[in-house]
Amino acid sequence: MTDFRPLRRFRQAATEEECLRILRVAQRGVLSVIGEEGYPYGLPINFIFDQGKIYFHCAKEGHKLDAIRKNDKVCFTVLSEPEKKEGEWWYCFTSVIVFGHIQVVDNPAIAGTMLRYLGAKYFPTGYDIESDLQKNGPKALVLELIPDHISGKHVREK
Repeated sequence: MTDFRPLRRFRQAATEEECLRILRVAQRGVLSVIGEEGYPYGLPINFIFDQGKIYFHCAKEGHKLDAIRKNDKVCFTVLSEPEKKEGEWWYCFTSVIVFGHIQVVDNPAIAGTMLRYLGAKYFPTGYDIESDLQKNGPKALVLELIPDHISGKHVREK
């Protein structure tokens, strides 16, 4: 296990509960992997947070998957919705950073469940998720990020 650096601005630290709440409600985040030639590769991505793990879907080939197969260490970052308090011109939000290891979900039942959860989060009410899974499910992989470290920080853009 890696010793992660403590938050330098510890007075701005978000609690574990705040971090987990943001992971449950945030719509998108940025998944960062170690890409080709050692360059960082960060991509905006939809996700779900379920039972302490973060799940994504992806195609069965591509830059992200190639990078993950070479090095399973990743970083995932999300932001809460920005808020502006009355009488203030700056926005405040909370950032959450998750370091961990990512893997392809090999269990078809778990992968199917996570694809349904993703559909429930992002598809409009009344959308036929099962029909979509019949059509597109065989083309998708599900990735599971197992966190090693989660931290959050309250940010005031001033």
